[in-house]
Amino acid sequence: MSIDIPLTMPFVHLLGIAITSATRDEIKGTMPWRTEICTTAAVIHGGALMAFADSLGALCAFMNLPAGATTATIESKTNFFRPVTKGAVHGTTTPLHVGRTTIVAQTDLRDDAGKRVALVTQTQAVINRA
Repeated sequence: MSIDIPLTMPFVHLLGIAITSATRDEIKGTMPWRTEICTTAAVIHGGALMAFADSLGALCAFMNLPAGATTATIESKTNFFRPVTKGAVHGTTTPLHVGRTTIVAQTDLRDDAGKRVALVTQTQAVINRA
């Protein structure tokens, strides 16, 4: 099953990201290995992995926003553990904190074998439009 990504996030289409489930408590998605998102030695570029995690984190924040609010990433911390040279990267994002002014989400990125590729913690601003 794949969920349509809002048209307000066109960059996820460029990366080939598919959102496979989305609730307030957990976002899941995949990003396939492709030459176009690789660096040397056919390894998925760290920036592509960070963009994948940021997209899942933003969707997690969006799902937890109060009515009429929007969000933007204000901080992101990534630890890389292993390269990805084939297959796909699978991401799971959960909210660690849902507050009035910020939402903190953590994204666990894993390869097809289930081994951790990266762990990303990000803070999203809650921007009230009222």
